[in-house]
Amino acid sequence: MTTLTLVASRGARVAGVPVADGPARRPASLHLTRRGRLVLALVALLVVVGGSLVATRAVAQAPASAPEVQRYVVAPGDTLWQIASGVARPGEDLRDTVQRIEVLNNMPSPALTAGEQILLPLTK
Repeated sequence: MTTLTLVASRGARVAGVPVADGPARRPASLHLTRRGRLVLALVALLVVVGGSLVATRAVAQAPASAPEVQRYVVAPGDTLWQIASGVARPGEDLRDTVQRIEVLNNMPSPALTAGEQILLPLTK
């Protein structure tokens, strides 16, 4: 087996292609064309407009005010369903009222203890 090594001298041509003299050239620096600047400006505008729409939407969904509540001391034998029936609005599903009371008091279960103080939503 034979190994062939070619060494090109300065300014020489190898297979018709000139050999580069000296160290490799640095690539030209990148620059934006007019079209590229326009696209970049449009993307920035979309980010700003999109961000302001999201911020506005978050504020618009905030509750108007805190719900009005009253304190209630649980009596022996009281159940959450009995208490909810006294607080429910006319025509309101009792299950919804029980759920509102549970959420309002951050209750893990509907179990009550005599003497416990809970918050009840005021009916209007």
